[in-house]
Amino acid sequence: MIERNNLMNQIRKGIYTSPTSGLVHGYAQANLVVLPKKDAYDFLLFCQRNKQACPLLDVTDVGSPVPQMIGANADIRTDLPRYRVYRYGVLTEERTDITSLWEEDMVGFMIGCSFTFEDALIANEIPIRHQEENVNVPMYQTSIPCEGAGIFHGNVVVSMRPVPEEQAVRASLVTARFPSVHGAPIHIGNPAAIGITNIHKPDFGDQVTIKDGEVPVFWACGVTPQAVAMASKPALMITHAPGHMFITEIKNEQLGVL
Repeated sequence: MIERNNLMNQIRKGIYTSPTSGLVHGYAQANLVVLPKKDAYDFLLFCQRNKQACPLLDVTDVGSPVPQMIGANADIRTDLPRYRVYRYGVLTEERTDITSLWEEDMVGFMIGCSFTFEDALIANEIPIRHQEENVNVPMYQTSIPCEGAGIFHGNVVVSMRPVPEEQAVRASLVTARFPSVHGAPIHIGNPAAIGITNIHKPDFGDQVTIKDGEVPVFWACGVTPQAVAMASKPALMITHAPGHMFITEIKNEQLGVL
């Protein structure tokens, strides 16, 4: 297990550029969206209307790259392993540093990530297949519509973890304790019921093995804003690359509820 400060130093220097699931035991992780101020209010409203897909952990001051509530010593321009840049709904590039793209009117949104509750799943002896297979978590676009707000609209993206059938209820109960990082699953079972036509071809991340006796369990995902960017086509949206999260300064259990 990598120590947090050491990992953050490697990320800031561009040395570590891989997915972050299973890293830095005990620390919460967050998705990122960066928008110019002119679009920030609409997106804030979008998050408020879609709290399960986009649970806000922090919002930066206009022009500030520092997420004061979850990473007072951090810089969101450099402190994620990999970023994506969407222009008018098109993914135009992926990079490890967005300093040169930063403008004085930009606002950063830090959205809860389901990697945060994976420690709790493991503690309950529920397997995390993408960690076992050393790949990125599989994520899928669905037919579930988000509540629109201003310019922003689109469908929910979900992450999927295969769970033994007899543990599906336990997985739901465990993750329901963490509503600020997506909480309980939004669907269990038949992928077609939520518009997923091929479970073996995720839209983001990597395919994982679903063993006999296991059921796919789907959680709302912080990649939803990227699907929304493709649907809504804002002039500019900068995000994390799927699976490449910001490691916060707060502990997982601080986000849990009894």
